[in-house]
Amino acid sequence: MNTVWIDSGNVKMIAHRGLSGIEKENTNTAFVAAANRSYFGIETDVHVTKDGKFVIIHDETTNRITGGKHNLNVEENDYSAVENIILPDLDGTTARKDIKIPLLEEYIRICKKYGKVCVLEVKNRFAKNDLKNLIDEITALSYLDKVIFISFDLENCLNLRDRLPENGIQWLAMGVRENDSVIETLCKHRIDIDIYYKSLNAGLVGFLHSKGIKINCWTCDDKNEEEELVKLGVDFITTDILE
Repeated sequence: MNTVWIDSGNVKMIAHRGLSGIEKENTNTAFVAAANRSYFGIETDVHVTKDGKFVIIHDETTNRITGGKHNLNVEENDYSAVENIILPDLDGTTARKDIKIPLLEEYIRICKKYGKVCVLEVKNRFAKNDLKNLIDEITALSYLDKVIFISFDLENCLNLRDRLPENGIQWLAMGVRENDSVIETLCKHRIDIDIYYKSLNAGLVGFLHSKGIKINCWTCDDKNEEEELVKLGVDFITTDILE
């Protein structure tokens, strides 16, 4: 199994949850698979555990990624409750003992080793102190300048911008209209957008670009639809399998 090769032109391609079309999402195996390919960036999701550890997982609980074998809320438990869980591979087997829930540090180190941009989704509302600790941890790894932060929570984006005047920050959205008040907020704070790709059209792309807002879009896995996004002139495409 391999990626589906496409002509992305000048659009920067981002591997969604690592190369999740081939490897188990949000695991080191998925990150390394993406890192060994041509992707500009590798996207992932971060939660903070009860004891303040930053773990890589999309959902709040472990139920889906463990096939129902474990159902722990990662934010309500210490890291020790999840660190040794073996996740099933895409075929459902657990023969590979290296497929686990990683720490943020592991993800950052892989991106750094292979020179990939980190596209880090901050899940849920992070307390300001947790955001500080998150930034401090990445700074200690000497890779903060290679991180784009994304979040559905606009308050997270604003708090990140207060601390990070130079980093790329993208607000995640299902869709947006030209007259939405949030547009002015994004412009004022130099926050870009990461939007569901099917909500885009030429008029909206042109309008957002006229405001100086860069456009990432999630999550396109269809080659023909990707070609249309390239024609629209988006800046980034996030995908499970296209390359």
